[in-house]
Amino acid sequence: MSPNVEVFSGDLRQNTATQEHELGAKATDAKGATYRYVKCGGTATVAGKVYDGPAEIANHQNITVVTGTALATTITVTLGATAVTANYYAGGQVVVNDEDGQGYNYLIKSHPAADSSANLVLTLDADDPIVTALTTSSQVTLVPNQYGGIIVHAATETGIPVGVARGVITALYYGWVQTRGIVSCLIDASPADIGQQVDASTTTAGAATLGTVATASIGYALESGVSTEYNAIFLMID
Repeated sequence: MSPNVEVFSGDLRQNTATQEHELGAKATDAKGATYRYVKCGGTATVAGKVYDGPAEIANHQNITVVTGTALATTITVTLGATAVTANYYAGGQVVVNDEDGQGYNYLIKSHPAADSSANLVLTLDADDPIVTALTTSSQVTLVPNQYGGIIVHAATETGIPVGVARGVITALYYGWVQTRGIVSCLIDASPADIGQQVDASTTTAGAATLGTVATASIGYALESGVSTEYNAIFLMID
């Protein structure tokens, strides 16, 4: 599966039960708009709403390392008080955030299920082995693939915006969200000026709002928007 693909315009609104591209694969249409290939989470998407990557799990952040040998392609960690299903982090990253090996991050290929507070063996991509050995003093954070299991943007941030839905992607199916270019997007405020920054809303799920320094910027208004309507914005997530 290629990280960048060529697709026809009609394909960008379709969704399938089987995966056809690498999650996060990028496509550009004839007008220059950009899209990312995603897997929908447990609720179908709604056209014109902002979607985030899967929610971060606090008990899988700043966790301890059991072993991680230089040049190896496995890292064993001890989870916090939250279990994990098999391959939840496949395609995501293990980020070394403190002590030995800090500053590096590695691509996770696969892992088994594990109970809360149990040890978990992460198998890394074969082309991304450990550079600097990790020790029991090292701390790591597990980051899921941001395009696997997308969820509607919540008013209280749980992840980062990855795109705006162009149509319905059935729950647990695969499809495309738009990340750059002109799109119809739910608005929960009334931008005063065309060209004003718009961010992911902290008030209305799935909406964009007037720009602030405290939220993730997703683009710029293309019209003087009206709250609760789906207005034109120029997306600049990618």
